[in-house]
Amino acid sequence: MKPSHVKTLLAGIAGGFAMNIAMLLTFRFIGFGINADGILLDPSIQSSKLIAVWTEIEPLPLVVSRPAPIIFGIILFGIVHAYLYRWLSPAWPTGIVRRSLSFALLVFLMTFLFWEFFTPFNQFGEPVGLIAIELCFWAIIALADGFTISTIMERGASGKIW
Repeated sequence: MKPSHVKTLLAGIAGGFAMNIAMLLTFRFIGFGINADGILLDPSIQSSKLIAVWTEIEPLPLVVSRPAPIIFGIILFGIVHAYLYRWLSPAWPTGIVRRSLSFALLVFLMTFLFWEFFTPFNQFGEPVGLIAIELCFWAIIALADGFTISTIMERGASGKIW
């Protein structure tokens, strides 16, 4: 039986919040640092082009200058993710962990891996070592999204954790 639209919307909103929190903890606090002193903005190892985009070239990215639309947009992506989960998860093995990992892997491969290849690597010349760190951050974000959505969507379904 398919989850209701209300459950799907709630799962998506929660997934969007989980992604926002995971981004805050990874990219903001660890990657960029509180005072733009994080590893991803270290001029001794980072591409000067990428640093300029994030800190100098106007207009600065919205996530830096006016984060509210980005935070809201990520919540909307969470809702889209919940509907994708609702559509695809019946084909996956049952259990919260299996479905969470399946969905997180799908999001990671289809979205975040492509993003890192096409933008930081291709457009900004970011070093591969920093891209590897960012991919770890994206994996955490995908897992937060996947586990949040799966936990809510599977509540009361099979009862299986694994």
